[in-house]
Amino acid sequence: MTNKPQIPFAKVIIGESERSYIKEVLDSGWLTTSGKTLEFERLFAERVGAKYACAVNSCTAALHLGIDALGIKPGDKVFVPSMTFTASAEIIRYMQADPVFIDTEYGSNLITPEILKKAISDNPGVKFIVIVHYGGQSADMPSIIDICKANDIKILEDAAHAFPSKFDGRMVGSFGEVACFSFYANKTITTGEGGMLVTNDESIYSRVKTMRLHGINRDIWDRFTSKVPSWEYDVIEAGYKYNMPDINAAIGLGQLEQAEQFRAERQRAVEYYYKSLSNLNMIDLPICHVPLDEHSWHIFAIVLNSKSKISRNNFIEKMFEAGIGTSVHYKPLHQMTYYKERYNLDPKNFPNAEKTWQGNVSLPLYPFMTEEDLEYICETIHRIV
Repeated sequence: MTNKPQIPFAKVIIGESERSYIKEVLDSGWLTTSGKTLEFERLFAERVGAKYACAVNSCTAALHLGIDALGIKPGDKVFVPSMTFTASAEIIRYMQADPVFIDTEYGSNLITPEILKKAISDNPGVKFIVIVHYGGQSADMPSIIDICKANDIKILEDAAHAFPSKFDGRMVGSFGEVACFSFYANKTITTGEGGMLVTNDESIYSRVKTMRLHGINRDIWDRFTSKVPSWEYDVIEAGYKYNMPDINAAIGLGQLEQAEQFRAERQRAVEYYYKSLSNLNMIDLPICHVPLDEHSWHIFAIVLNSKSKISRNNFIEKMFEAGIGTSVHYKPLHQMTYYKERYNLDPKNFPNAEKTWQGNVSLPLYPFMTEEDLEYICETIHRIV
């Protein structure tokens, strides 16, 4: 095919606000964590309905700080879905604890209340869980919180995909003890690299704030921007180097202003996909349990099912040949060498994740996709399958 379009899987949208805020940081002479980061934290916490927010340099850092603040100890066991990115589980290993992998619902890739109840029954004594809001759809947090409270289980929400997402009108980030968001380059809003931890618990906030910067008992920008001599500080714990610089926060501030417009634009593309692909019986479309406008639509992952005459990998190759970028979310963790060998994981214990990953493909999804591009993508899919 000549003159075929080049449609990327993801696309970063940067506007004048981001450029203006970055210029303010450069002109200030203070490039690391300071006023822009504080403002980003304040506005983000306000947006999701949380009391406290801590900006960090990745969602993985936020998850690490969060699970530390929840009090996990070496040897503890933690529920985590197999159908997720490795960061959701690796932070458990950082703490010398052990993941207990569980299956997810086919179509949504979420841990449901029913799945959680069975996992608790099969694994008594587990006291922590990582809930992943896959693709931008919130898990049923009210029900999950009730189950966890009844079983003395602490919740860490991996909300890397889930801003701005809601469940029953409430923002993800306002429900549980700790929620962690990603601002990686392809996420729903970006800071280039970055993440945010939110909580309503002052003791968790205090711990995270200390641990994100070497375990120092005061903010570094206070020491260097004070109007009076103020050099002294103390190290009260062996912490980490996880703070977000103002350069990144400046991008985040501009992105935050456009977050709902970006979400609505992705929803427009999703509605086109649902309408155009629903008549293909060899493709399973994502199951959405919430109203479309409560989903952040970070990912639109289809599954080539058993009726498909083409394999997932061949489908991806043909989409690439047509100039269309795709991705896979995810190869489940029970199939990854480290976890499979360390925990002797059997794929038969994850039937939904297995059924999903054998055929899953994530389609292009980003703000301001043109009708022509969406039509071309869907026509290409119809032709290939």
